[in-house]
Amino acid sequence: MADERFTLRAAVYGLLIKDDRLLMLRRFNTGWQDGNYGLPAGHLEAGESITEALRREVREETGIELRPGQERFVHVMHRTSNGRSYMDFFFVISEWEGEPQNTEPEKCDDLSWFSLNTLPENTVPSVRFAIEKYKSNIALAEFGWHPGEIE
Repeated sequence: MADERFTLRAAVYGLLIKDDRLLMLRRFNTGWQDGNYGLPAGHLEAGESITEALRREVREETGIELRPGQERFVHVMHRTSNGRSYMDFFFVISEWEGEPQNTEPEKCDDLSWFSLNTLPENTVPSVRFAIEKYKSNIALAEFGWHPGEIE
């Protein structure tokens, strides 16, 4: 009998912060949370470290370049969504090279800066939750496991 083990997916999120404003992207044509604002983010690929994945995703989605060490880990969330479990790693980025732009218009129809204290109403629920935990200096949270926490 084959040994079927539980699979946990991993994703990275970049909180690009400049002058107390957060860069957010509105999802478009992805099939998940379309029309809602999220962060530059994505799944880890095979053979890739968490910080390598972060730098790749931020570059792919915003065109900016990060050097190793320009990211600061701030939060991890164990999340369930659509019957799948994720570990989401959140990093603050306050220095980078280049000017952010929408480099994936087929997946994003808006890239805007928002106050950390006034996120758009249509923010991805788990992203809003993680940002609130970050602002409260809470490094670990769970999302989607309790009533009312759905995406």
